[in-house]
Amino acid sequence: MDRAALRLILLGVFLISASSGVVKKGTKSDRGKAYATTVITSRVANTLNESQEIQFEVKIPKNAFISKFRMVIEGKTYDGVVKEKEEAQQQYSQAVSRGQSAGLVKSVGRTLEDFKTSVTVAAFSKVTFELTYEELLKRRLGKYELLINAQLVQPVADFKMDVHIQEKPGISFLEVKGDLSTGDLANAIKTTRADKDAWVSFYPTQDQQTKCKSCGENGLNGDLLVTYDVNRQNPNGEIMVSNGYFVHYFAPSDVPHISKNVVFIIDRSGSMSGRKIEQTRLALLRILSDLDEDDHFGLITFDSEVNLWKRELLKATEANLKNAKSFVNEITDRGATDINAAVLAGVDMINRHPREGAASILILLTDGDPTSGLTNIEKIMANVKKAIGTKFPLYCLGFGYDVNFDFLTKMSLENVGVARRIYEDSDADLQLQSFYEEVAVPLLTDIQLKYPGGTNLTKTSFSLYFNGSEIVVSGQITDNSVESFTTEVIAVSKGSNVTYQDTTMTKDPSDVPPENEDFMQRLWAYLTVKQLLERQVLLKGQEKEDEKKEALKLSMKYQFVTPLTSMVVTKPQEGDVEVANKPKEGERGERGERGDRCTPHHTVPVSLQCPQEIGLSTLPPPVLQGTAVSSKRFSQSPPGNVHTIFLFLKYFFSEHAHILRNNHDILILSPKVHSNRFLLPVVGQSKPLCFDVPVPHKLRLLQDSASEFSMNGESLSEQNGFHQIAIHYKTNYHLIISTKSISYRNGQDNVEILWGQELSQHNTDGVSLVVLENEMNVTMGNIGVVIISHKKDGVMFLWPAIWKYPKDVNLTGVLGKPDISYVKTKGSQTPTLKMKDKEVKTSLETVSDYRLHSTPIQECWLVPFQAVMEAEISDFTVTQL
Repeated sequence: MDRAALRLILLGVFLISASSGVVKKGTKSDRGKAYATTVITSRVANTLNESQEIQFEVKIPKNAFISKFRMVIEGKTYDGVVKEKEEAQQQYSQAVSRGQSAGLVKSVGRTLEDFKTSVTVAAFSKVTFELTYEELLKRRLGKYELLINAQLVQPVADFKMDVHIQEKPGISFLEVKGDLSTGDLANAIKTTRADKDAWVSFYPTQDQQTKCKSCGENGLNGDLLVTYDVNRQNPNGEIMVSNGYFVHYFAPSDVPHISKNVVFIIDRSGSMSGRKIEQTRLALLRILSDLDEDDHFGLITFDSEVNLWKRELLKATEANLKNAKSFVNEITDRGATDINAAVLAGVDMINRHPREGAASILILLTDGDPTSGLTNIEKIMANVKKAIGTKFPLYCLGFGYDVNFDFLTKMSLENVGVARRIYEDSDADLQLQSFYEEVAVPLLTDIQLKYPGGTNLTKTSFSLYFNGSEIVVSGQITDNSVESFTTEVIAVSKGSNVTYQDTTMTKDPSDVPPENEDFMQRLWAYLTVKQLLERQVLLKGQEKEDEKKEALKLSMKYQFVTPLTSMVVTKPQEGDVEVANKPKEGERGERGERGDRCTPHHTVPVSLQCPQEIGLSTLPPPVLQGTAVSSKRFSQSPPGNVHTIFLFLKYFFSEHAHILRNNHDILILSPKVHSNRFLLPVVGQSKPLCFDVPVPHKLRLLQDSASEFSMNGESLSEQNGFHQIAIHYKTNYHLIISTKSISYRNGQDNVEILWGQELSQHNTDGVSLVVLENEMNVTMGNIGVVIISHKKDGVMFLWPAIWKYPKDVNLTGVLGKPDISYVKTKGSQTPTLKMKDKEVKTSLETVSDYRLHSTPIQECWLVPFQAVMEAEISDFTVTQL
């Protein structure tokens, strides 16, 4: 079977917020043999007689490596240069010291990263932005998914979406689902399918755009999900050879299922309270219902103690499952976290009940660090590795952002498993269930792939192969003159050894299409770098340094932006320097939870929900301040390859309240960006510092890990202050303060207090609450804060302040007091402060001091958030109060 090549082209006309000028944006995604190279292009013409700042913002998959960024201004090209991270760090630090937003790439949720930059374009000049990124696609649960997300601000006059799928081996199934396929919108979808081609068109009228499950008066709001797969006739897999490189895709499906021994180890410590434990129970109930009768399973819950539902694995009979569900329904949160004892108990349960021909799996779900029993992470990992002995995989699911995900990742990799983050959101139970579905049907164990005549191979050993997935191996061929290339796969199926062997004729280089000449080499480099970086957490000493050097060498040769490299972008005219780094897992961007819903897992990354998801949106933030004219997305049509997707989008905005028309242009009034301004007094200086935090945000306001104290706050758009603040202390004390009421939970006791009531006071061990008419004083342990209720323009809001803390405590968060001072630099035309040996541009501004009831007006030096905190706002963002 010829491997599918996939291309994604977007053509369309959009109206966006821009100065009087022409904006053209295009995306071209070449997806050859599961390796995708996507180019996003934006062209803007400034037709005004003054310079304008132009923003370029796109979303890219987290799994991708940026490989090129360039700006072309009046025919002159400015290329980003990939450098070793240490070499780029000096330029990055210099940019930060000038108060610039030096980092170009931020994470924005589960599957996306945000690339954003800007440049000043002279009057009557043009600029072209071009971003290229590369990724290897994965097959998941037996299908490919194309999800298109649209969230409009109004019904549009002409909305068109066309999808063309072309598969040389043939399309096995095609289905269209999602919110945008409900209600009257179902009539706007047309599908046509032939043997090797399929077409999906979506042309909703303005009236239809308001009539779907999730649509409203603003128009389309939801997903259109196209799912499909291809015919797979060769059980030996598919081999491709070109220019001295090969790639082998192995995905047999006609294999008998293997029964499994699975043990679920569930954290029930106090930090799992509330929605986490509820969603975990719900997910377990669904998973138990999906177990096959031949499966054997065990349930372990743990806090500071380990509780086994049964001491042995039980067969998944109807009676056993019923009893297990009763046990799951009784799981409640309590106590600390003894991960070591819990995992070892799970290993022991599997080791004491071996079954010939069965696949064993251990699944750990936790949301925190080990805090009870053995807490030394290195010793825990050593214990678990010794106990498992590579006999079966350990999968670690980390719930939320507070979990030590690096620890879980390393422990999983050491035991031939993987770690997965479960995001705190309304669908966390579905995330848990979805992960289980990926490992629910093992087909093969102990898979070894061999390639005589191959060298520099990527990973060739796999503990398990699951139904609906795919194993991809790439390497170099030692002798380019050979006429054939052989692959051999040895595995275990239901206790018996099986062998898959195949031979393919090597193609003459002249037979390879020009556009595919180097794709296999880049695929090999991409996969090699990914796996070298993954192994870094397991290696030590010289071996670790050697593999790091090899990953860096390949990253530099193929110009990949990886955790070892950075792309340095020098802006023309301004001379400013920006640096694109690869964010770590768990880092979040300014959109927080909203980014979580932009794209699905393992899909062709196309979305119109988040601003400029693929370079554009229906009404994105201002690209040029002021007015807007049309922008156009385009690309040349791709050659007709094996597996081709064409997506055509065409929007024409109709008139609405935010748009003013004249004879030629359309003016879009840009919304005002609101922010909360925080004061930071500086010892020895008459004027404090101040910094802005855009709203809306859920922020970590204050945290003291040593005393288990934390305070988070949630702000709303176009409002001052916070509408809700949550304070947590240890595992039993939870305080939720809103503009209307105060809820306090101490263990099993709940107290509700309304603002404006008479003096109310509550004292327990180490906790004191004093509620006045419009003020609340909170003391928990050695931390004291005051929450003041303000009213401005008829709107209530809250503002927090610290009034008590020990001198030796290490407070973090937006309100944490950093060790900072400043000196005003003399002789500079622009006010400049020297902070921590860095010069920061500033301006003298005024701020209302909401820490006091009288809200006095103060002058302050306004500096960037990053200059004060030496971190991004995303580092202080939380998903749940």
